[in-house]
Amino acid sequence: MISVGIDIGSITVKCAVIKDNEILATSLDLTGFDVKKAWNKVFYDTINKANILEKQIDYIISTGYGRESVDIADKKITEITCHGAGAHFLDPRVRTVIDIGGQDSKAISLDKNGRILDFVMNDKCAAGTGRFLEVMARAMGVDLKEFGNLSLEAKDPVKISSLCTVFAESEVITMVSKGKKREDIIAGIHNSIASRTFSMANRLQISPPIMLTGGVAKNKGLVKALEKKFAQDIIVSPFAQLNGAIGAAYLAQNHKK
Repeated sequence: MISVGIDIGSITVKCAVIKDNEILATSLDLTGFDVKKAWNKVFYDTINKANILEKQIDYIISTGYGRESVDIADKKITEITCHGAGAHFLDPRVRTVIDIGGQDSKAISLDKNGRILDFVMNDKCAAGTGRFLEVMARAMGVDLKEFGNLSLEAKDPVKISSLCTVFAESEVITMVSKGKKREDIIAGIHNSIASRTFSMANRLQISPPIMLTGGVAKNKGLVKALEKKFAQDIIVSPFAQLNGAIGAAYLAQNHKK
């Protein structure tokens, strides 16, 4: 059984190919303006990596905000369901999923079979998301890839009081002008996101183990801030950014055309 999951997010498109519950290949690229062109490129890149032909695929599921644009999909499923399934596939022990995407964040509670028990979502504001981190990195004049590592060097993290991206950026710029250390400001930004994420997730029954998914999971400084706030270790898979696509492909394993 060969299945494909395509996850179209606000910033990146992800694709995963699974055969008999084993990941064969994954790819991702920027979503850009032309969503259909983006997912087509990623889809064919992934099946080429997997060394399979399109006609060999048994089932395709699309997810993410742009899932309706995937006309080759046999089924379209919400990202909540796919992120839960992806986390369960990657680590069946997981009971809580924290997903921080490009423009939204969500917390998902799972049962032992990976089914969704409950979820909460912040999709009204970009604060605490990947886009928020991009804005903050630009304001600090730091490459986003170095953002997390720099915060690990902080000695006295500042307090970021604003929950709004625009006002938080203004607050950061003010701190820079006052001569606050860059690493202390960045650590303060991560602590602010961790607090916001904890408040959101706390509306659920948080049960360990917790898994962090989404592109921001690569940010070691944010992972540390979240672990401190949640007072426990957080699982980060090497496939964290591809979790939604993997979940979609995993769900597709149970379908036949």
